[in-house]
Amino acid sequence: MSKIKYEIVQKIGVLSKNDAGWQREINIVSWNERPAKYDIRDWAPDGEKMSKGLTLTNEEMEILMDLMNT
Repeated sequence: MSKIKYEIVQKIGVLSKNDAGWQREINIVSWNERPAKYDIRDWAPDGEKMSKGLTLTNEEMEILMDLMNT
């Protein structure tokens, strides 16, 4: 199994933190050298491990923000 490459292009913020130190973050991340997307997932304290998460394109994020503001 090949290793997943990622680059956190921009850290936006921490949504929550659990007792083990993992943080649910929203960031802009490029996965496998593809265009960066908004990304929400839990990250280990060392930043090397992550949970499954959700990625959103710019357009999807705009729709989500519009929905949240109505």
